[in-house]
Amino acid sequence: MSFNTALTGLNAATADLNVKSNNIANVNTIGFKGSRAEFGDVYSLSTFGNSQTAIGSGTVLNNVAQQFNAGNLELTTNSLDLAIGGSGQGFFALAPNLQDNNVLYSRAGAFIVNREGFITNSSGQYLLGFPVNNDGSVTSTALSSSNPVRLPASAGSPQATTDVELATNLPSTATGIDPLVTPIDPNDPLTYTNSTSTTIYDSLGNENNLTYYYQKTNVPNEWNVQVYINDPPGTPTLLEFDDGVGGTVNTKTLTFDPATGGQLDAGVSPTETYTHTGLSSGAVDLEFVLDFSGTTQNSGAFTVLDTDQNGFATGRLTGLDINENGLVQAEYSNGQTVSIAKIVLADFPNPQGLKQIGNTAWEATQDSGEVRIGEAGTGSFGQIQSGALETSNVDLTKELVGLITAQRNFQANSKSIETNNAITQTIINLR
Repeated sequence: MSFNTALTGLNAATADLNVKSNNIANVNTIGFKGSRAEFGDVYSLSTFGNSQTAIGSGTVLNNVAQQFNAGNLELTTNSLDLAIGGSGQGFFALAPNLQDNNVLYSRAGAFIVNREGFITNSSGQYLLGFPVNNDGSVTSTALSSSNPVRLPASAGSPQATTDVELATNLPSTATGIDPLVTPIDPNDPLTYTNSTSTTIYDSLGNENNLTYYYQKTNVPNEWNVQVYINDPPGTPTLLEFDDGVGGTVNTKTLTFDPATGGQLDAGVSPTETYTHTGLSSGAVDLEFVLDFSGTTQNSGAFTVLDTDQNGFATGRLTGLDINENGLVQAEYSNGQTVSIAKIVLADFPNPQGLKQIGNTAWEATQDSGEVRIGEAGTGSFGQIQSGALETSNVDLTKELVGLITAQRNFQANSKSIETNNAITQTIINLR
């Protein structure tokens, strides 16, 4: 039996060497979790045997226990490099492919965008996310409702401008012009005092340039404004607005009250609804509200104080942002930011019961318990840090020392076999 006892020691030392060698080999593997060989002693004792005089029969490998303590975070410049920080609990949920309902789990957060726009890891596994509303709120946190996160290459359909804000400061010291004698003429700078331009969009996403011509009249604190649209291109067209009594006019009159610091008179409507039909692009007729409410008249120079509008063209994907709560937002060339999904995090009552399947991924088992699904930063789930990766949790120095110890154990058990062999040989040589 002594040969068998020593052999179990050799097997145990070999297993320990293999486990530590695997840990050392993966010291630079992102998201890797080291393992520890756990052994038990072996006793062979009959029902009526005396336990006080029983001699053990060696050792046996009971378990290779995974160690799920968090690794260190390594900062990167890639927004698709993700790490679970904070409390450190949780796994990324991954789909092996687009047809498989099986779910894998990983701490390795090195992701890329593939040619179809899906966020995947280097093994081609798809990052799962919860569906969200436009404001980023999750519509369902059930794992069955999650989908592979995909970034649209464009920001969807264009949106025609319906609201325009333009606030300027008009110089109170400007020379007045009699509008009855000298109406505004875009081609003659002597007929207007100042001008500025903004860009709006039609229903097809085409840019349309609006130019505003301001004329200081010969009436104190009074200005006329006309708005032209460059449609068709190269041929400015004067826009009209509803006069409130069933007709249309093309000149907006602004009056200011010096007693209020040059603000618009209380009796002046700050908004007008302008229309433009028959666009050369074939788009739907433009109708937008132009808001002058921030316009002032002071002694300073003509200045554009604020300008804004709510239309946009179809945008192309230019950037990506993932916040600490796992909200994935795509940024587009038209200035739009679109909420795409919220990254799914998973956790288990017993992570050591997960089954390793390679590529730093695990499968759930009965031993791991039922998966718990949630959002980053809620409950026991850690926050997500973009631009960071969790390194291997293997302590290289400790593993190298353990490797030497395992080697010595192997040598010691080899010595046991050598000694048993010498004793056996002595017995054979007895005469």
